[in-house]
Amino acid sequence: MKTIKLTFLLGLALCLTINFSQAQKSYQIHQDNVNPSMVMQYEKVAKEFNDACNEHKPQTSWVTAVTNDMKYLYISPIENMADLDKQPFADMAKKMGDKWTKMFEDFDKCYNSHRSYVIHLVEDLTYMPEGISMTQDGQNYRKWFYIYFTPSNAAKVREGMKAVKDLYTTKGSKEFYRVYRNGFGTSEDFYLVAVSAKDEIDGATKSKENDAVLGPDSWDTFSKVMNYASRFEEYSGEMRPDLAYAPK
Repeated sequence: MKTIKLTFLLGLALCLTINFSQAQKSYQIHQDNVNPSMVMQYEKVAKEFNDACNEHKPQTSWVTAVTNDMKYLYISPIENMADLDKQPFADMAKKMGDKWTKMFEDFDKCYNSHRSYVIHLVEDLTYMPEGISMTQDGQNYRKWFYIYFTPSNAAKVREGMKAVKDLYTTKGSKEFYRVYRNGFGTSEDFYLVAVSAKDEIDGATKSKENDAVLGPDSWDTFSKVMNYASRFEEYSGEMRPDLAYAPK
């Protein structure tokens, strides 16, 4: 969280890793890799920070997600890369003075590493026929699937992702998902697929029902992605509305 002191994220330059015609919405993410032994202390400071924001009302906003391996993700929408040069916390830090400094010293005790980066929503690969939204009422549980690939296989993986969406569309799948592409600040190429559910049981039920809807030959389509992926990672977690912020 140290980078939030003045800019919430690092000042980033031009995004060189994605074609913006493939991603209409962009997000800056600050990720704290919290030590398991410090989760309760981190939660305490995170809520203190949220309360301070509600009091001082900085002109920024974010939603917060927590993964099953103790990563806290603060996700802010950006209109363009120039937004990353803004300093929405400057006045707040000045007004809080030593309290601001102490708060972030407490944050820093809770993790050994943190980082900031950008991701981009890829609307034409996203399957949400009822309308695209990062958050849905009553569906705070998440599954995140990271599909990594080498630059030489980027076109093939994208073709495969499009084939998967076409399969879901043709079959009328009720399991919706959003697709994001890595941007500036990431060290590898990947697509991130996010799936929402009410809870773990609801997510597993939807997944099983979806397997039946897609049919036994669905792997022929999924293999168009996986045959060109360098690796695959899966995480679960939840959105945390209590740690989200938007000025009122």
